[in-house]
Amino acid sequence: MSTTVETPTQPQLQSHIRFDGQGRPWIDDTNVKVIEVVMDRLCGLTPEDICDAYPGSFTLAQVHSALAYYYDHQAEFDAEIKRQWEEIDRLRAESLNSPGRQRLRALGKLS
Repeated sequence: MSTTVETPTQPQLQSHIRFDGQGRPWIDDTNVKVIEVVMDRLCGLTPEDICDAYPGSFTLAQVHSALAYYYDHQAEFDAEIKRQWEEIDRLRAESLNSPGRQRLRALGKLS
């Protein structure tokens, strides 16, 4: 006599992460990149605060998935964040003596 033991179906975990053509991770079904949520978290927002900052955009589960993806790939994200800040600093330094600022200085409207 053969006995068949049924095992309970394991729930399927949903990652809530999708990738664009350049391989960048986004929160699924939104127009929000994972790195945007990471930056909010690094600036001190809680996952609940992040949901509140993007009303109706995504669920708390999606925020936690984005943060889990970050922690699984933290070195790459941290390097990209550093690269972006360096680019912002470079562009800001270049803009300090832009033609528009030079004209405003000449008119005495900018020091």
